[in-house]
Amino acid sequence: MTKPVPYTAGGEKESLHASLDNHRDVMLWKLEGLDDEQLRRPMTPTGTNLLGLVKHLATVEYGWFCSAFGRETEKLWFDPYTDDMTVSPDETTEQILAFYGRARAAADRAIEETDLDEAGTSWDGKTVSMRWVLIHMLEDLVRHVGHMDIVRELVDGATGTHRTD
Repeated sequence: MTKPVPYTAGGEKESLHASLDNHRDVMLWKLEGLDDEQLRRPMTPTGTNLLGLVKHLATVEYGWFCSAFGRETEKLWFDPYTDDMTVSPDETTEQILAFYGRARAAADRAIEETDLDEAGTSWDGKTVSMRWVLIHMLEDLVRHVGHMDIVRELVDGATGTHRTD
């Protein structure tokens, strides 16, 4: 099923949010058809793996969209400053994917309910606008989806930027 791409005709906020959603969907698509071992397989000397990237992206969505704007986030079971890109043996794939789903939903609510010019405070005390956060998260997400492109190709040879069905 081909998803419409509304960011070609929407306003600024809608376009940024739609682009973010598009890349979020690509990120999740990069996981499809892989088993647990393949999702966790370290593919770089630093241990980068697909599931670890999902955990990281969930953490930063909560941090930038929710924490920065004074919204509630769930209590994390790991240290987000040292363990957000690693997946321990006791963390299940389902747990990480559900965590990402909750973070994405919370971020979507924050985006919908916050004006682009509204100010928030980042983890390091800097003032940021929702506009800046949307742009920053697009940059971060696209960077990591690029990593996932490479990791996925190394895992099973699959390539591509979107579904062709």
